[in-house]
Amino acid sequence: MLNETQKAAFDQWEGYVLDKKTELLEPLLADEVVFHSPVVWTPQTGKALTALYLRAATVVLKDFSYTRQIIAGNHWCLEFSGKIGDVSVKGVDLIQINEAGKIIDFEVMVRPLKAVNAIHEAMGAMLEQMKSSVKPVS
Repeated sequence: MLNETQKAAFDQWEGYVLDKKTELLEPLLADEVVFHSPVVWTPQTGKALTALYLRAATVVLKDFSYTRQIIAGNHWCLEFSGKIGDVSVKGVDLIQINEAGKIIDFEVMVRPLKAVNAIHEAMGAMLEQMKSSVKPVS
């Protein structure tokens, strides 16, 4: 059973991912959130970087859906499927929230190898595109 904070956080996450409500993402991330990519070993730290990765993923992964959810309070295991081009992707989002309902840890695992390679290529290109479109503040 989820408490109100956990349920609100989960609903907000689903609103972002499934309903494409992009304004829900950043308020859901803790400032110190850590993102673990399926292709980069070094964890990516911070709200801005994690948001960049998650936004890029929502662009490159098509036909996305959650197929199974295992939720134990502040720990969520969300199995998903999708496509990148003609490559089928199967994976798991492992998400941990804090007591305030903010995501503090986000790890993505993907299979098969063909999908990992497709994600590596597509995400790399999308991240470069997104980074180059951000104008520096003067």
